[in-house]
Amino acid sequence: MSPARPAGALLVAGTTSDAGKSVIVAGLCRAWARQGVSVAPFKAQNMSNNSFVTLDGGEIGRAQALQARACGLEPSTRFNPILLKPGSDRRSQLVIHGRAEGTVMAGDYIARRSWLRGVAAEALRGLREEFDIVVCEGAGSPAEMNLRHSDVANMGLAEAAGLPVVVVGDIDRGGVLAHFVGTLAVLSAADQQRVAGFIVNKFRGDPELLRPGLECVAELTGRPVLGTVPFLHDVWLDAEDSLASPVGRVVGLAAPPLGDAWLSVAAIRLPRVSNATDVEALACEPGVVVRWVDDPGSVLAADLVVLPGSKATVDDLRWLRERGLDLALRSRAEAGGPLLGICGGYQMLGTTIVDPVESGAAGPVAGLALLDVVTEFAPDKVLERPEGRGSAVGAGIAVRGYEIHHGRVTRNREAPLLDTVSGGEGSAREALWGTHWHGLLDNDRFRRAFLEEVARLRGARGFRVSPSTSVAGAREAQLDAIADAVEQGIGLARLEAVMRSGRAPGAGPELLPVLEARLRGR
Repeated sequence: MSPARPAGALLVAGTTSDAGKSVIVAGLCRAWARQGVSVAPFKAQNMSNNSFVTLDGGEIGRAQALQARACGLEPSTRFNPILLKPGSDRRSQLVIHGRAEGTVMAGDYIARRSWLRGVAAEALRGLREEFDIVVCEGAGSPAEMNLRHSDVANMGLAEAAGLPVVVVGDIDRGGVLAHFVGTLAVLSAADQQRVAGFIVNKFRGDPELLRPGLECVAELTGRPVLGTVPFLHDVWLDAEDSLASPVGRVVGLAAPPLGDAWLSVAAIRLPRVSNATDVEALACEPGVVVRWVDDPGSVLAADLVVLPGSKATVDDLRWLRERGLDLALRSRAEAGGPLLGICGGYQMLGTTIVDPVESGAAGPVAGLALLDVVTEFAPDKVLERPEGRGSAVGAGIAVRGYEIHHGRVTRNREAPLLDTVSGGEGSAREALWGTHWHGLLDNDRFRRAFLEEVARLRGARGFRVSPSTSVAGAREAQLDAIADAVEQGIGLARLEAVMRSGRAPGAGPELLPVLEARLRGR
């Protein structure tokens, strides 16, 4: 560690989920990395079905993979030692150091809290010994009082590791000033002392109109608002909360087409959709509009339908049938409408699913029977980063991706979508395609060939693919834009001072008496 460089660690908490913690952490990581500082991200516990495979065959939250890229690092399980993947409202798969450790209910998880705290503390300790700065991301809100005794990722982590805490709030939702004050107010006196200040995120408007409110927050809490980060319209790739994407939402910026025709993509919003970020690569292309949908009409009307991954394939297949989406998909397939299934979506397109692992189904479950494929689930999860070449589409084009699934294809009577060293991967029949590979559409040349095939099948002669769109380049540009906004809106020096002293300059040690009086109605 260089004595001339800033050193330490801090926790970026949020007043709510989706307040912008992941984005702020990514921006800080990129900003310090650009200065030559050795920096790493850390999220003790993440709850997300958007995940990524590390080189050593582990699994972490996709947001931490992006934050690692912001640091110039290869994603590692050290950056996210505990991952919860919800399979239902009450049940989640527990992933420790990248490996699935079974399924837990909420009560089971709380019972393991001492062990889990040790897992997180040990991982963070190792990172702090190796890197100048570790930027930790909280989970949800630190003010969830019912969970404080079992907390692993917020104030529990700050307490165990001696971390100063900055709290991010989303002003675009409204009520951010009350969120700041209220968050601090419900914390214990000891936890209040760990809060060094606040950060306003997603601000658009006149800073002078906001300034009196920020001064009031500082007066009431004794903590400064350390900065204001503007609303960034072009930040949408690898969104941590894609699971909450509303139906009808347009993914990306929908750039105008290069030719005189658009392509519409309908991504089916499954209840337990996983790796929803797969469709974002399509949205990077000019003239391609991607929407999340859940109705038969949208499925029938789109140029391309994507049936994405799922953490509960059998349950989500039942949901498809309850909404009549299975009939729409069949009608579409019979009419030659392009349809792509990814991972769990690919499994649904087959004839049969045998899943005693995730769903606990007693026997075989009938799939949509659009592809002659049988999938059987095994307890051990496939976690790989394979490479290959296009076959049915993009013949000969080099591709790579990543796999996260329990299901194995035990019968495939279709042509392979891809060629790999171990044989064919995926399935293809006319305008129907399926693959277990996530990230396949991130391969720029393959994606262009795929969209050209969709346009041909749909008779969209006026559609033109861009010869220069780069998904990797778009991610890098987004990270730099976030870093620019964080540097300008907050300033790294203020946060370095927080890490050195454990608190912001001038921050009060505990909640001010004036606020206590107001809370008591005086």
